[in-house]
Amino acid sequence: MKALKARIPKSLNHGSYIETCDNSGARMVRLISVRGAKTVKGRKPAGGVGDLIKCSVYDGEQTMRKTVVTAIIVRQKKAYRRPDGLRVMFEDNAVVVLKDDKLGTPKGTIFKGPIAKEAADRWPGIAKVASIIV
Repeated sequence: MKALKARIPKSLNHGSYIETCDNSGARMVRLISVRGAKTVKGRKPAGGVGDLIKCSVYDGEQTMRKTVVTAIIVRQKKAYRRPDGLRVMFEDNAVVVLKDDKLGTPKGTIFKGPIAKEAADRWPGIAKVASIIV
């Protein structure tokens, strides 16, 4: 996992419902925790583009529902600024469900919609499957 160059605001709070943009079987997930987040004592951590999160599957196939999975945030509505001055924002919030935590290989084989460049740079397994990287 590489470090990010852009300062991304953490806009997805603990308990947020987020759509998945892959064909893993999950359609909607609920954010439980953000891995590696540093915050004040007593505050629930929030996540942004490129973060590794734990989430529970809220809606999807019967075998996937009510299971805890790891995922990566690939799109967020809140605008963030890249080092070259460009501001990036997406129409929706989206995650990609993973098979394993360490390598970041996605469970699905097709991604719907664009993937943020920050998430693709940080997780090469996602960059291989993505068709559009913005």
